[in-house]
Amino acid sequence: MEYLLGFLIALAVGLTGMGGGVLTTPLLILGLGLPAHEAVAVALLFSTLTKVIATPFYASRGQLSWPVAKLLLIGGLPGVIAGSFLLNKTSTKSLEPYVLTIVGATIVVMTALTFLKPLFAKAQPKERMHLLPWLALPIGLEVGFSSAGAGALGSLLLLSCTTLTPSAVVGTDLFFGLVISAAGGSWHALTQPINTALLWKLSTGGVAGALLGAWLGTRIPTRALRTALSAFLFFLGGQLCWKGLGVLVR
Repeated sequence: MEYLLGFLIALAVGLTGMGGGVLTTPLLILGLGLPAHEAVAVALLFSTLTKVIATPFYASRGQLSWPVAKLLLIGGLPGVIAGSFLLNKTSTKSLEPYVLTIVGATIVVMTALTFLKPLFAKAQPKERMHLLPWLALPIGLEVGFSSAGAGALGSLLLLSCTTLTPSAVVGTDLFFGLVISAAGGSWHALTQPINTALLWKLSTGGVAGALLGAWLGTRIPTRALRTALSAFLFFLGGQLCWKGLGVLVR
């Protein structure tokens, strides 16, 4: 089951470019019954692996802007550490419903924002590099707390504040997500036990899924698949909110 889950998540990421964290966390919570803080920790480490496979492909083609990535990390790294610290401090049984609700709401918002990407891509971009560290800070905070946000929000930020080409936006955002996912996952690994057996199974299936997804993504139209996946994620985020709120209103 875990091997298949890792394969399917990585396949979807490779096909659509959507962040692995936004898909992994709700499936681990709803499908495997993991507590929210454990699911986020595993999702961050698993997301790191999938991005390690994809990022060198863009870097080798010059589709990664190192100066822009540096500015993103100036704000994103402190944010992801703060978000991870906050999640660890709220990872008690009494606060679990609140965490579920926040994580679910974050996933719903992140998924909804993916539909805005075409609007930002069509708009005439303006160079506002000085804003990148400040706007990357809350993105890092969300990634550390929920594992979601680097893909959708990072891309929107780059599209609106830089003049990078679409392929450079993807490559730079992948590297940004790789570093902050690794930082957040490492923080969780240092402060709580990690389900390494689950992570290994997800990763084993994920390697094959990421490679197949990257290969298929250049050969088949993915717009319809991306829309369907966004709708599915919207539903999963709503389920997490419902689960958390259901406990709170009792």
